[in-house]
Amino acid sequence: MTQDSPLADNAAAPPPDDDTPAETKLSCKGLWKVFGADEDRARRVIQGHDGVIGRDALEREGFAAAVRNADIDVRTGEIFVVMGLSGSGKSTLIRCLSLLLQPTSGELIFDGRDLLGCSEKELIDIRRHKMGMVFQHFALLPHLTVLGNVAFPLEIQGVSRFDAEERAHKMIELVGLGGRETDYPSGLSGGQQQRVGIARSLATDPDLWLLDEPFSALDPLIRREMQDEFLKLQRMLGKTIIFITHDFDEAIRLADRIAIMHSGDIVQIGTPEDLVIRPANDYVRDFTADVTRAKVLSARSIMRPADEGTSFAGDVAPVDRVTDFAARAIETEAPLAVRGRSGRLLGQVDREAVIRVLAEAE
Repeated sequence: MTQDSPLADNAAAPPPDDDTPAETKLSCKGLWKVFGADEDRARRVIQGHDGVIGRDALEREGFAAAVRNADIDVRTGEIFVVMGLSGSGKSTLIRCLSLLLQPTSGELIFDGRDLLGCSEKELIDIRRHKMGMVFQHFALLPHLTVLGNVAFPLEIQGVSRFDAEERAHKMIELVGLGGRETDYPSGLSGGQQQRVGIARSLATDPDLWLLDEPFSALDPLIRREMQDEFLKLQRMLGKTIIFITHDFDEAIRLADRIAIMHSGDIVQIGTPEDLVIRPANDYVRDFTADVTRAKVLSARSIMRPADEGTSFAGDVAPVDRVTDFAARAIETEAPLAVRGRSGRLLGQVDREAVIRVLAEAE
């Protein structure tokens, strides 16, 4: 990185904000998912190596690892994106986190509770009441209407039909399908079907929302619209979300933080900005090489200390991306103030710094 780069002075670590870190909602430590004829033996092999065993050594024992020694902490209210190429292990990981697949070894803590120590009955109750899931394939019940599909998980919980349908109506309105309650899935577009899937997953008001490539089967324009709707819902609901994708542009747009997986390993966890300007290794560097930097870099990264007595043209948040405020910064000679949530002045962003970022993109 050249000395002229707007990141040259602070690339090692961004300045701290004054925001209080969120508590951890879900964490896994040393999580493995191994496939083979005898999973109990696989567990003994892993534990016999203190949770650290190479891929080749494991294969010699007759096992294949889809998730290897994963450590993740998902914070309350954040969108945590897991991404990687096909076969990287991301879908297996989310199924382990939701216990749709039983992990081979490790620790899985949800709201301070060890899920791997729960009985099957307790796990079913947690999945029904605390977790919501949306998959790439909509999995709607074709013989039920939109209303029936959204109310279905509530009826499974034993909620009365009246209360279930009342809640379902609210969720259908929330995802923009009001008036389509009596339609069947076959009469809906792909985007509308996915909205029904989202409404259904939210009907139980889950604490943890898990989405496995929910928009990847949609056309690009509809996919963009669904991303917009997703962000709008998150601003309203503030859910803790784990979102799986293989699309880095989608991850950049949605994520608070991203975990990149490769061959079952989590190779780096960080903000989109961290991954682009501080890649952990060559794999991450290559993975992010084509990213437009203005979409990723934040006001925090390009700001400088505020000058005494400066008259500002407006405010930006430290996490705002350059693309969000570039036009404002370029149209005025006065700098923009970078302020934390409490309103404390953290620094300023000048037109010149923004122009340099845009020039690097070109």
